[in-house]
Amino acid sequence: MSSRDATPTTSTPATSPAPSHSLIGRLFHWGRIAMVLAVVLAAFWTVRSHWSEVSDTISTMSWTTVLPAFLALPVAIACSTLSWQFLVDEIGEPIGPARGAQIFLVGQLGKYLPGSVWAYVLQMELGRRAGLARARIFTATVFSLAVAVVAALLTGALVIPSLIDNDDSLAPLQWLYLLLPVGLVCLHPLVLDRLVGVGFKVLRRPQRDHPVRGRAIVLSLAAAVTSYVFFGVHLWLLSEGAGDGAGLLLTCIGTMAVAMISGLFFFILPSGAGVRELVIVTALAPHVGTGTSIALAAVSRVMLTAADIVTAAAAAAVGVYERRRHGPIHHDPGIEDDEL
Repeated sequence: MSSRDATPTTSTPATSPAPSHSLIGRLFHWGRIAMVLAVVLAAFWTVRSHWSEVSDTISTMSWTTVLPAFLALPVAIACSTLSWQFLVDEIGEPIGPARGAQIFLVGQLGKYLPGSVWAYVLQMELGRRAGLARARIFTATVFSLAVAVVAALLTGALVIPSLIDNDDSLAPLQWLYLLLPVGLVCLHPLVLDRLVGVGFKVLRRPQRDHPVRGRAIVLSLAAAVTSYVFFGVHLWLLSEGAGDGAGLLLTCIGTMAVAMISGLFFFILPSGAGVRELVIVTALAPHVGTGTSIALAAVSRVMLTAADIVTAAAAAAVGVYERRRHGPIHHDPGIEDDEL
């Protein structure tokens, strides 16, 4: 009698949570899909909203100007992805560039929603779906942002004094340099490793099997600087080499670094809309004129949005191929398939 009485009491609680868990999993799954669709639509809306002014400008350009300027953007985006990838692989089992690009680039489309924080939320969810702990993606993303800020400040030093001279409203940009010594200290391997360890401990995640190495930080910083260089090359090619060639190229590199990082601090705006264009117009106006610089800023915005969509789609396709060919990536400790 006692054994029969014990059987139902032990089986009932074991099976009852299953429907709830399955429902939550389905809600998260469809929520991810809805978020991806929303950010893609927002990116297309960005293109559409600027298209009238962009089409007139592009119609006056040669394809030998437009095509190289556009092709510089995927290179810049790839370098930015690598900067993040070096840190992700450093604080866990390496996932490879194909899987990493899928998480980073598709997640990056979230910046086109009001409040660019959605990009980081989407990256964490895509990483979780791939078998990576949210704590790992969050940690890598935070430190990749620190790397991006340091790289932008170092590169932006080429142009910030002239930007402030041309437009007093940009004077607050100089206060960003208060972040530079803080960022450099945080990127020291000993400090960064301690911060990662504390973060993983607070979030109750297993610690890494090796400390954060200086090599990964240097590679991440180098990739971030290189990405700004190619963003600057993109802007320089659009301007068709107006003015002093070498001087304008350095101006464009510094301008894009400042423009990209300024958009980051004005995160309430979708992808820093307006702020990035203000920096570009202010920097280019003395070289190409105000009207042309406004048009070039709009063209650059649409080209960058198109490049974001193309690279994200390509990364998603490659990621699907990699998963089908090689199977799921090695999951982080404590991450189970039925929790994804």
